[in-house]
Amino acid sequence: MGDHRRSFSREFKLEAVRLVTEGGLSLAQASRDLGVQESVLGRWKKQLAEDPAEAFPGKGRLKSQDEELRRLRR
Repeated sequence: MGDHRRSFSREFKLEAVRLVTEGGLSLAQASRDLGVQESVLGRWKKQLAEDPAEAFPGKGRLKSQDEELRRLRR
């Protein structure tokens, strides 16, 4: 088995979490339907609940707070 990591867009993650939070699907059912591990979907749900505006900033990008810290350290 290879160590291939799939990446998902912010929109996909938001919609996946919405299926659980608003669509009435269980985490297990939504993860099966989407082909995403249940632990991954659970992590997305937690990230969105903790910080909706900064969740899923995108590939290689940091949350604005972390980006500012990195800039100041330079």
